[in-house]
Amino acid sequence: MASLLAPPASTRGILPPRRPAPRAAQTPRAGRSCYRFRTDDDGVVDVAVAAGEGGGYTVGVEVPPLPGAPRRGGGLVLRPAGSAEAVPLDGACPAAELSFRAAPAPFSLSFLLTDGEGAEIRTHRSTPFCVPVGVGPGSPAPLGLSLSEGGAANFALYSRSAKGVVLCLYGRGGGGGGKPALEIELDPYVNRTGHVWHVSLKSVEGYGSYGFRCGLFGMGHPLLDPYAKVIGDLVAANPLHVKGVTAPSMSCLGSLAIPPSYNWGRDKRPCLPLEKLVVYRANVALFTKDKSSGLPDNVAGTFSGVTAKIEHFRSLGFNAVLLEPVFQFDQVKGPYFPYHFFSPMDSYGGEGSSASAITAMKDMVKAMHRNGIEVLLEVVFTHTAEGEADGQMISISGIDNSSYYIADEIAGCKSSILNCNSPVTQNLILDSLRHWVIDFHVDGFCFINAPFLVRGPRGEYLSRPPLLESIAFDPVLSKTKIIADPWSPLGISNVQFPFPHWKRWAEMNTRFSIDVRNFLKGEALISDLATRLCGSGDLFSNRGPAFSFNYVSRNSGLTLVDLVSFSNGDLASESSWNCGEEGPSEDSVVLQKRLRQIRNFIFILFVSLGIPILNMGDECGHSSAGSTSYKDRVPLNWKALKTSFVKEVTGFISFLAALRSRRGDIFQRREFLKLENISWHGNNLSEPRWEDPTSKFLCMHIIAENDVNTPELTKGDLYICFNANEEPASATLPAPAEGSVWLRLVDTSLALPGFFTAESNLKVHQVLGYSSYEVKAHSCVLFESKRDLPQFL
Repeated sequence: MASLLAPPASTRGILPPRRPAPRAAQTPRAGRSCYRFRTDDDGVVDVAVAAGEGGGYTVGVEVPPLPGAPRRGGGLVLRPAGSAEAVPLDGACPAAELSFRAAPAPFSLSFLLTDGEGAEIRTHRSTPFCVPVGVGPGSPAPLGLSLSEGGAANFALYSRSAKGVVLCLYGRGGGGGGKPALEIELDPYVNRTGHVWHVSLKSVEGYGSYGFRCGLFGMGHPLLDPYAKVIGDLVAANPLHVKGVTAPSMSCLGSLAIPPSYNWGRDKRPCLPLEKLVVYRANVALFTKDKSSGLPDNVAGTFSGVTAKIEHFRSLGFNAVLLEPVFQFDQVKGPYFPYHFFSPMDSYGGEGSSASAITAMKDMVKAMHRNGIEVLLEVVFTHTAEGEADGQMISISGIDNSSYYIADEIAGCKSSILNCNSPVTQNLILDSLRHWVIDFHVDGFCFINAPFLVRGPRGEYLSRPPLLESIAFDPVLSKTKIIADPWSPLGISNVQFPFPHWKRWAEMNTRFSIDVRNFLKGEALISDLATRLCGSGDLFSNRGPAFSFNYVSRNSGLTLVDLVSFSNGDLASESSWNCGEEGPSEDSVVLQKRLRQIRNFIFILFVSLGIPILNMGDECGHSSAGSTSYKDRVPLNWKALKTSFVKEVTGFISFLAALRSRRGDIFQRREFLKLENISWHGNNLSEPRWEDPTSKFLCMHIIAENDVNTPELTKGDLYICFNANEEPASATLPAPAEGSVWLRLVDTSLALPGFFTAESNLKVHQVLGYSSYEVKAHSCVLFESKRDLPQFL
């Protein structure tokens, strides 16, 4: 028995065993791995590797005779690569056993055989014989990397199409553009179960990252494990040559580091009822990236930056924050083009690493929960940053394109669409969602490009898509908020359509935005506005208004201030109105009209049944200079919060959020208002002209339900007037209950501080029943009846 040190080498070139293990090499049977090589002279060489005593390994090498072939002459010698020591193979069936004392595993042993005449014997590929040491067959579950407390690692990768898979290990600090420190070619007879390739290593000490080569395009650059929890930087890789076209490529590796431990302490999810949500949508980077945020460079534009601004959400009255996609994404294409579903964007961590982003995000969620705020994530599972015209391969596109993507192109779509309802993609999505709920304590998800989640393997629409049904009834995900958003970053469509929901799925209400914009522009039927005010019964009749997530502006398209400042021919689809002058203006009449319209948009958003969503920056006049392109958005300017205009707007938002909470009997409902609790009027209590396109005035009388258990503060009726005319309109208030008076709480035409009532002296805002009230042009008015005025004060 010879004692040798193991030189590092590549295991590429191993032929997987096709027969039982060597007979003559007396290695222990427990934990033994066996390999059979075909030689360049049509012989065979059997190698058995087993763990020895004291943490070392023994490697047995045997050259059995082939039936009918002449027996080899004596004098076979084994020469390990990098060693001058030679080991003779003795016996009628030449064999030898090598011993490696306490060698670090995994490593590879590379050797040649020399016959008695000095001629070298190699593999049928003319390469040295090479075997991995400290490598086992592994387990097919769970997918991804699993690390045990003892340091052992199991790797499992789904690929139905790969003809071969190579696990590439890189040293600490190694990257996708460098050469692997160790490559292990997986044996389809030993390291594959079904379509899952798997391998185990006794230890990964000394290695920092890993990737997989999957036999495509000449065993190209290593691909990112779709299930990796900690990943490295995205770096340029060797270009791909596909059908005579050279395409750029990127590479990213999974980290072998254990995800950072985290102490959640007594973290408790707010678990707010759906109907009580008031949502603020934000982009993590743009929210605090500007120097005006007053945050250090390593905090600005990160999860920690969002945490630092929690008081901003609280002061406005928001109890939920909807974050634009935070999964690892292509920085050129933007957050709506992810390339990984299990780790947060590394640039959102203070140190710019995956590990720091994980910790910073958990800190943010924990702080939000401590302040009663839920964290919702926009997620994109319909397409990735891979594929498309540039042929880019980072992860699943190169691992198993045919399993993860819809094979046929969808009309009008240039991007590769994920086959979300195939079993493998569905499992990937479900595992990802559970990961964010269990490991990050996320409270819900908004699914971007939701119509594509309904498509089948050929792009057809499914009446009962298995993915959506699985999400609706999953024991983990069923406790979260799940919202479908029809908006498509691919530019395909943004149209509301019948969505399978099982009374679990809520939806972004695109019709709300369109109809409210058109009404305030003076181009909608008042019946359309009435439908939106009452919770969009045409869309949510069998679910309830709490499933309607209402918004006026969103992260694509015009911001709120731009909606009232730009309306050129290129913006026809935005239903915007510049109020008399295009772009920035110094005309006081135009500016006052714009301010009034901004108040109207916010007012209608908050007094409509459903869940209000305010887009980042709309509280402080954030502008993209009339551009609808997502790429033209700029960071939030926090200095604007000190201007008188923004103080008015933010104060108004805070007031309306408090009003929704105080009058939850009307504005926070899971069911629609009863017909007997609503009456509609035109001028002076006349009947509304529902189908008259010239009618632009509507009054809504909401009659509160009488309940002896209801607090006095929530018993009064509401009377709300909406005027989109260029001229004032006269509203006659109906008679309130006996002993009650009407209090004017909001009139968007008035100057601050009179346009909304936050002070305690409400007597100056009293209006008697059957009194006529002039509702100014382009304004909204809200009255509330109160029986016991002193108690209300």
